[in-house]
Amino acid sequence: MSILIVSGIEGVRNCGEIVSQHLGMKVEFAQSRRGALDALRSREFSVIVVDDTLAECDPSAADAIWERSGLAIPLQINFALAGAARIIREIRAALLRREKEQAAARLAAREDIGTVLRNIATGLLLQSQLALAEEGLPGHVAQKLRVVEDLAGKLRGQLTASPGVANQTPGAGLSMP
Repeated sequence: MSILIVSGIEGVRNCGEIVSQHLGMKVEFAQSRRGALDALRSREFSVIVVDDTLAECDPSAADAIWERSGLAIPLQINFALAGAARIIREIRAALLRREKEQAAARLAAREDIGTVLRNIATGLLLQSQLALAEEGLPGHVAQKLRVVEDLAGKLRGQLTASPGVANQTPGAGLSMP
């Protein structure tokens, strides 16, 4: 994980070194829009901190940087007023927010996948039961449908009993007779 600081202010490198030491992240610097865009073309960053004075004086520069930032967390800070401690707090807070957002997104995706899998298992179970209810079904076909019914029932039971599917190993607890 690395940080890109975009500022032309004297002493920003000293501040960046303190940020690097406290956060344990590599800090790179760009003094201008061009330098920032060059850095963004060659590598990815976890956080991009743009000096407020650059953003206010040249909004199109800030917009160009934000557009190319990819998945990096964008921060706009006034380096003339903020010290290293505040910058560290802002970056930590942004990283924590990102972590919480990602955890929430993973949980929502896990729940969505669980719902889809439960619905599919229920459909398989219902269709196999309906097929088994048919008259004149050959014995070997009925046996295979019972296997499908049993597997679908076990899968549905596991998905219903578990709060999420993330810790489930595909096929765990399911055995072919």
